[in-house]
Amino acid sequence: MKKRIQKHVRTARYIFYKETLIDFKDHFWTFFGSFTGIALIGFFHADYLSEVDNVFLIGSFGATAVLLYGLVNSPLAQPRNLIGGHVLSAIVGVTIHYLFPGQLWVASALAVSCSIVVMQITKTMHPPGGATALIANIGSEKIMAMGYWYVLSPVLTGVLILLIVAILVNNRAAHRQYPANKYWYKFWRRRYR
Repeated sequence: MKKRIQKHVRTARYIFYKETLIDFKDHFWTFFGSFTGIALIGFFHADYLSEVDNVFLIGSFGATAVLLYGLVNSPLAQPRNLIGGHVLSAIVGVTIHYLFPGQLWVASALAVSCSIVVMQITKTMHPPGGATALIANIGSEKIMAMGYWYVLSPVLTGVLILLIVAILVNNRAAHRQYPANKYWYKFWRRRYR
């Protein structure tokens, strides 16, 4: 039993070490990509939303930036998960807000929980999507007044900006590739074979 536990501890240490081992060039590309993506979202949305609303939006997109620019090869950072996770979660969040108006605690819990289940069913798991669903319920009056327009702008437009920046920035470095080939190869092989 003791040897088995020690083996699992060694394996966990190795995996943790390998996952946190990052080349210093990655720091530059991670910073450049996340700064550019978030700055562009803020720039384009500054005319439409107040500063408080921009803070909430950057919250979910900030977590997305970690995945897109820091964990480039993660299955959670691939385009299907990125777009599907945010858009479906936004739809769920707005729908829950309409079904439970004025019930913040119920609507918030349901929005996050239902968005997770929808992402699981559709195989578009993207953790920041839960925050996107939550924002639809806890955002300012301006966000709540947007209704389903919230899905198109700022969510879809913000996600597309982050995706375009991820494709441009991550493919500039010789040691990075986005989207990861192993996920796209499987997708295209299944569809067009």
